[in-house]
Amino acid sequence: MTRRGKSAINWILMGFILLGLGGWGVSNFTGPSQGSIGAVGSTEIKAADYARALQAEMRSIQSQTGQPMTAETARAMGLPQSVQQRLITASALEEEARQMGLSVGDRRVADQIMAAPAFQGIGGFDRARYADTLRNEQLSEPQFERDVRMDEARLLLQRAVTGATAAPAGAVAQTTRWLTETRDLTWSEVTADQLDGPVTAPDDATLQAWHQANASRFTKPETRHISYAWLTPEMLENSVQLDETALRQLYEERKDEFQQPERRMVDRLVYPDQATAEAAKARLDKGEVDFDALVAERGLTRQAIDLGEVTQAQLGAAGAAVFATEGNGVVGPVPTDLGPALFSVNAILDPVNVGFEAAQTELRAEAALDKAKRDIEGQSAAINDLLAGGASLDDLAKETPMKRGEIDWQEGETPAAGSIATYPAFRTRVETLTDKDYPELFELDDGGIFAMTLTKVTPAAVIPFDQVRDRVLADWTTTETHKRLLALADKQRLSAEAEAGQAAGTKAPGLGRDGAIDGAPAAVVTEGFALKEAGDGAVVDADGRVFIVTLDAVHEADPKADQTVQVASAVSKRQTQTLAEDYFDFYTRALVDEFGLHLNQQAAAAVDARMQ
Repeated sequence: MTRRGKSAINWILMGFILLGLGGWGVSNFTGPSQGSIGAVGSTEIKAADYARALQAEMRSIQSQTGQPMTAETARAMGLPQSVQQRLITASALEEEARQMGLSVGDRRVADQIMAAPAFQGIGGFDRARYADTLRNEQLSEPQFERDVRMDEARLLLQRAVTGATAAPAGAVAQTTRWLTETRDLTWSEVTADQLDGPVTAPDDATLQAWHQANASRFTKPETRHISYAWLTPEMLENSVQLDETALRQLYEERKDEFQQPERRMVDRLVYPDQATAEAAKARLDKGEVDFDALVAERGLTRQAIDLGEVTQAQLGAAGAAVFATEGNGVVGPVPTDLGPALFSVNAILDPVNVGFEAAQTELRAEAALDKAKRDIEGQSAAINDLLAGGASLDDLAKETPMKRGEIDWQEGETPAAGSIATYPAFRTRVETLTDKDYPELFELDDGGIFAMTLTKVTPAAVIPFDQVRDRVLADWTTTETHKRLLALADKQRLSAEAEAGQAAGTKAPGLGRDGAIDGAPAAVVTEGFALKEAGDGAVVDADGRVFIVTLDAVHEADPKADQTVQVASAVSKRQTQTLAEDYFDFYTRALVDEFGLHLNQQAAAAVDARMQ
């Protein structure tokens, strides 16, 4: 069924007006938004309404995504066309309501306005905020209230068209049966050891023909030959000068990492009173229960009572008792702020006492890299000036600390460790580099910099047969083996169906459509549910492997079971919604056809152009 009606059925003009107020109004569109962008019958689509609705939609999307919604993004998403279609639908309903004399009373209009979030103050509807908001939106109160009244009339039409919609019981039942049925399957994998013998290698003429017929498998991709100069913090690490004062300051800043008291990994199980806690500890000491059982008796899990790594000081008054034990075990009951508690000591972590001298190597390496990053940043402007003055990559290598290099780059190739191609910034730039580009300075994600030029492009080419003969033979053998496995599987399938007995293989009973078989790809289950009758089989070619799947039995779910009832309810709601959307879509399209549509694209484009 069509889905076009969904936006129209869930949207009403007042929703745009009310939800769009108090944020980005028409005033955010530079220049006036007067006149109309079209009409359905004699009902105009006002330019101001279009501007307001478009802005409200942009605001809604921005709030959902958390990303700025620019005019360019809105156009790329087709937002103007979507909003225009909604306004056309609203105008068609308004024209129909007007011709029918359909309207609502003042009380209904007042209720809608007073419930609108845009007009709420402390304690409810704020009359002053209502007036100020409309003024900011360049709307008069009579105009706005007229729009609300008409929108309610449109809603009456919508409800009249869709209110009695109900999914056919037969369709709901059939879909529910399809979704909830389970099947018993038998499956097996056909492997190369079941073939009559190994595949014999063909002659070179056959392999050469295979090489030609499957040239794309033996083609060397395009190679871009790149010259570059680069500089990374690691290159400067050993030459950076560091003073001991800076290292000692860094040590003090990170002292918590190098100086830590003894810690223990602890669980805390709190009891309501001392007697209950003592009774639990007594049962534990006698071996009647373990600590996990005590936790379960309290309706808790180990995760819920886990305190993680704690110091003696962090445990407060309980710290002395918990840290007095020499090994793992349960301590207590110990008084705590929450009540008497048992503490399970799960691990003891020795104190950390790394002095400055011992930490100096680690600190020096970190500080050197940090200083190298700053040095590179400080040199970048001068290097940019050299490039702007026409310096070559060789000049950079002579006049700066940058190092020269060459690389043959192929898209999709795994770069060698330490290569400049391991950097995403390099790979991104190299893909668009041309031989007309002058070297520019770019940043690497570790604080390094690089510049590069494209020296040559070697087009993709088929590798000669004699250089890849072994690859061709392996590829041909794999394909031929797979072909024979498929033929053998089909033969076994036909034989099993002819015998009409229990198929050989692994049983997989009670599978649902979304079920999975351990050791087999999802396609086996999919094919199993495509079979029509018990005893039918299918050959499954998936992930380079070959399987046989046989349908043993189909089981319909109990229609009165809770799960089946829930599925049926969801199916009914979904199908009813789909039908309602389609009915409403057909109805509004018929109204537009009946009344006639005039759309002034130039006027609409003028509003679009003023988006900010």
